[in-house]
Amino acid sequence: MSGIHVGIIMDGNGRWATRQGQSRAEGHRRGAAVVRTIVEAAPSLGVSTLTLFAFSADNWRRPGREVSWLMRLFRDYLRGETARCVQTGVRLNVIGRRDRLGRALRTAIEETELVTAGGSVLHLRVAIDYSARDAILRAAQCLQTDSLPSHESFSRLLAIVDHGGPQAPPVDLLIRTGGERRLSDFLLWECAYAELCFLPVMWPDFDPDCFAAAVADFHGRERRFGALPDAAAS
Repeated sequence: MSGIHVGIIMDGNGRWATRQGQSRAEGHRRGAAVVRTIVEAAPSLGVSTLTLFAFSADNWRRPGREVSWLMRLFRDYLRGETARCVQTGVRLNVIGRRDRLGRALRTAIEETELVTAGGSVLHLRVAIDYSARDAILRAAQCLQTDSLPSHESFSRLLAIVDHGGPQAPPVDLLIRTGGERRLSDFLLWECAYAELCFLPVMWPDFDPDCFAAAVADFHGRERRFGALPDAAAS
């Protein structure tokens, strides 16, 4: 599977709903609908891995009613999209902790991952109860050597502790909607050389055209990874 790895922090559902005079739940429902359009658009934009930040470890601080509603939304999304993922060749994995998730959601995750395991068009990863710092600490606890691991071996270890299925490549492009300009503990190890794109548009208004524009901007950037540009080096 060739292509770029795009990570997206899907921010702005609640603020979008408030501005529309609607409930925060409606904002999250609209945001879930947008996910389908973005997943469908990804392969045509040259995206082979797409990681979506759905619920951070810090989001447990939100009101219990909203958290419970989100957990049901995640479960219903997985159940409703599994067949479509199979049809379109999408492999879906969930990254993050699972011990704090309800049994019904854990079951939905396991069933979706099993059924979509053969997908080869797009690797879709959804981060639920995810914290990059916690993942790095858990991976460090698993080390069974006194010597420092290589970047590759540590990346493989991160994939294992995050339950993320096959190891994902480093993030090429990180998009955050909603106007905020921070990573918020998302894929910190994987984003070491990611190109960052912060957009004012709220997630419910993010569409394939916005996605295509962000990817086009990424391809227009010069990525040197610490080296000199070819022209300067020569």
